[in-house]
Amino acid sequence: MTRVRRRYIARRRRTKIRLFAATFRGAHSRLTRTTTQQKMRALVSTHRDRGRQKRSFRRLWITRINAVTRENRGSHSYSRLILDLYKRQLLLNRKIPAQIAISNRNCLDTISNAIIK
Repeated sequence: MTRVRRRYIARRRRTKIRLFAATFRGAHSRLTRTTTQQKMRALVSTHRDRGRQKRSFRRLWITRINAVTRENRGSHSYSRLILDLYKRQLLLNRKIPAQIAISNRNCLDTISNAIIK
């Protein structure tokens, strides 16, 4: 069987991997085998952390809303606010009230008072 010389195709594949791993440190950006392993590891981490990022942002928004609602009305809490929102069929995601809580606390307070009454 004849020998296949892969010159250009192999070099192009390795160059593509090296461009991906250009910012890695040490052998992780220079050696081909190590670079491919690090690329796989990096892609796994990004896939996993996309879900974690969504979770952590949702937790942050909930904490912000809860802090502002407790500050304005001592007995009222985040869970009561969300319950009242659902009872009134006002479907807001947590991001919007959290942004309102940061920018204008009084506005969130008036919204919660209007929902309660």
